[in-house]
Amino acid sequence: MGAVNPRTGESAVLLAPSVNTDLMNAHLAMISVQVGVARHVVLVLDGAGWHVAKALKIPDNVTLLPLPPYSPELNGMERVWGYLRSHYLSNRVFVDEDHLWTVCRESWNHLDEQRLQSLCHTPWIERCD
Repeated sequence: MGAVNPRTGESAVLLAPSVNTDLMNAHLAMISVQVGVARHVVLVLDGAGWHVAKALKIPDNVTLLPLPPYSPELNGMERVWGYLRSHYLSNRVFVDEDHLWTVCRESWNHLDEQRLQSLCHTPWIERCD
């Protein structure tokens, strides 16, 4: 799970072996702590089950903004995942699960704030000022 501020490139990522509501709650808490109580986050997300679960614990400084169905082009994080797949993760053989985790972590760490800004820039966000 990942989140990027498209204006600054600041990011928060949670690498996990699966996705579910508990992990989403952990990610939301991580984002909330990272940005601090003085800032408010609008988190753009798709309609995945763990994004809309009734058991979500949404911090006070986070607002969830669901995208319309079938609109991945509006979500900058989709471009980040595509970039990681095309530049680091595809066409590879992983020795074992530990190797996969290592490569995923190293791949994310190759992304600097400028690259994340570039990948996540979405013109519709500028109109929300």
